[in-house]
Amino acid sequence: MTSSLTFTRCSVLQKLTQRSCRLVSQTCSIGTSSKYAPEEEQEPDEERALQYDDLYPGHIPTTLFQKVLLSAGSAAMSLYDPRRDDMISTLGETTGYFALKKMKQKMLEDPVGRQISSLRPEINTSTLSIDYLGSLPEETFGKKYWNFLSKNGFSPDARLPVHFVDDPELKYVMLRYRQTHDLFHSVLGMPPHMLGEVAVKWVEAIQTGLPMCALGAFFGPLRLGPVNKQQYLSTYLPWAIRCGTNSKFLMAVYWEKHWEQNLTDLRNELNIEPAPLL
Repeated sequence: MTSSLTFTRCSVLQKLTQRSCRLVSQTCSIGTSSKYAPEEEQEPDEERALQYDDLYPGHIPTTLFQKVLLSAGSAAMSLYDPRRDDMISTLGETTGYFALKKMKQKMLEDPVGRQISSLRPEINTSTLSIDYLGSLPEETFGKKYWNFLSKNGFSPDARLPVHFVDDPELKYVMLRYRQTHDLFHSVLGMPPHMLGEVAVKWVEAIQTGLPMCALGAFFGPLRLGPVNKQQYLSTYLPWAIRCGTNSKFLMAVYWEKHWEQNLTDLRNELNIEPAPLL
């Protein structure tokens, strides 16, 4: 499933970049000499293999111009259809360079964050036993995460790989953020519906500075109905801002070592204010 989504994302984005680049090329060549070949001769095969390099497995090198194109296209598609994880992921990768550098620095300033940066643990079904989480007592963080996955039909394997971050260390920071997103939902007590997602995006935007998170935090509420919008403005937005500001830096939490911990104790340890009742 993940490989299929990855191919779809890369294929769509490759075509977007190719077409945009051809449009700019054609515009720039208007009125120039005939040394420019006709469009049919210049147009590359859009079904050709993606151009990976050796920076890390799956990396696709892009120029600044291509990143701008990808950012604009993925931002527009993300706003049009928030269910497009592939576009949201691309937006995060193509706009997150400076935020990822700050996130990495904050992780290195924390003893646990340094350990995570050094060991680079990943969260997927190859490193995590879902059955084990399901066997834990109800009051534990691990069981809360299991309930979140089971109730919503989610899997740790569903998170897309990183392609457009041009630094192996920052690539890991992005991957870690992506793989811990559902853990944020679990520890914050927010369901993955629109109201809960917007609240989590506010916490993430404040803590990470990722433009993608800020975009979701600012524009996500436009999709809320009148009742939910009132709840959001009066209760969930202030709560999310307090959590994002006052909580420990959540990217520096070694979540895998807290499965058996009491959820209330973990929230107290991380200074996470209990969520409003939904």
